[in-house]
Amino acid sequence: MLRVYNTLSRKKEKFTPLETGKVRMYVCGLTVQNYAHIGHIRSAVNYDVIRRYLEYKGYEVTYVQNFTDINEKIVARAREEGLRPLELADKYTKAYLEDIEKMKIKRADVYCRATDTIKEIIKMVKKLLDKGYAYEVNGNVYFSVEKFSDYGKLSGRNLEEMQAGARVEVNEEKRHPMDFALWKKAPAGEISWDSPWGKGWPGWHIECSAMSIKYLGKRIDIHGGGTDLIFPHHENEIAQSESCTGEKPFVKYWLHNGSVNLKGEKMSKSLGNFFTVREILKEFKPDEVRYFLLTKHYRSPIDFNFEEVEAARKSWRKLVNTYQVMVQILEKGVITKNKITENTKGENTIISILNKKEKEFEEAMDDDFNTARATGVMHELAREINTFVNSPEFELNGETSKVLKKAQNLFDRFSDILGLDLAFSSSDEVDNEILNNLVDFILEIRDEARQEKNWQLADRIRDGLEDLGFEIKDTPHGVRWERK
Repeated sequence: MLRVYNTLSRKKEKFTPLETGKVRMYVCGLTVQNYAHIGHIRSAVNYDVIRRYLEYKGYEVTYVQNFTDINEKIVARAREEGLRPLELADKYTKAYLEDIEKMKIKRADVYCRATDTIKEIIKMVKKLLDKGYAYEVNGNVYFSVEKFSDYGKLSGRNLEEMQAGARVEVNEEKRHPMDFALWKKAPAGEISWDSPWGKGWPGWHIECSAMSIKYLGKRIDIHGGGTDLIFPHHENEIAQSESCTGEKPFVKYWLHNGSVNLKGEKMSKSLGNFFTVREILKEFKPDEVRYFLLTKHYRSPIDFNFEEVEAARKSWRKLVNTYQVMVQILEKGVITKNKITENTKGENTIISILNKKEKEFEEAMDDDFNTARATGVMHELAREINTFVNSPEFELNGETSKVLKKAQNLFDRFSDILGLDLAFSSSDEVDNEILNNLVDFILEIRDEARQEKNWQLADRIRDGLEDLGFEIKDTPHGVRWERK
């Protein structure tokens, strides 16, 4: 049974979608003013895995993600780069889509942009005005938080606490300091759209409400984003959406991923303390970065440093090496027996262990998408397989072949759910097949040297290969090698 942590209720709840068998999922994207940093990619990876697991469980998922492509920051950044605001947004939207493709993140069913939803936004603002939840002052339209009695239910704070704890810029147009803009009057000469209140552009919060309602309906199953969006962004989304439609709850399950910190401080563009994913991918492969992110629970904050990613790389290579050994045995080994052998008891034991690990992996993912535990299960499975194939009694036959094929199938399934690719990573160099054949050929020469008792040459070949990053293992069943 799948249970998810709902920020709204502050507890884990049984996952039951609004419509049987279908999940409507909206995730806040980024403001496209620069290249995506690792915090953006963490969010994208987390919700990609959540989507993948829901699909694995048999749900039909409709996944929508937005881009904020107009605001004051985009206008300012465009001026710096000598571009029009929408040209800048196009540039960084394209870059983001390139980045997520490298990171093996599945495309959303719908990518929506604020500037493509202006008509729906204006319609929603008009309705909020008509219902008395909003007011207009000098071309700006504000939502009146005092009119929405449930304001604060997501963040768990009342208006007095919010006002006391917030750095609220004084704005004499607002009736209450916590009121927020639904429509903003555009500065003279800047890009703008016509509206009943004059030329302007939408407020940040109304964009997501209008887009989620347009593509998913008045009520949705999952709304995701970073913990930094709980207040004010998601709090304001609830207020304006439920006030506009009259339907509650706007979102059944609110999911929030933890922040990525640098030296204890949240990574953000405004602070300038961030690494873009493009910078990180110059040092690490996409699977290594993705694996690093998934070794942490999605709700936990991450303190990013290259040393931890390097440690994750080594941990990931252990899984890759185990997978590679299985493939080598199955593809290059000779089936010497096709009947039940004296090792059947051991094979039955390993099969029961594989079944147990399959169950444990799903239990981890059913427990609020616990990828930290799920990756741990993969390592436990790898250790069992390594022990099995390195046993002196091991020989490839019909029964042991079934064991390895089942293990390979489990690794493939687990990897697919997590968006990792052990098969690709075990053969991701361009000339990998040539390299494998070359190493095998060199080891054949070493084997001939050993048969001729030319130990000096055999040791020299082994040491040379190990210096080049290959680990050579002499086993009762012949030599095996893997990359360190």
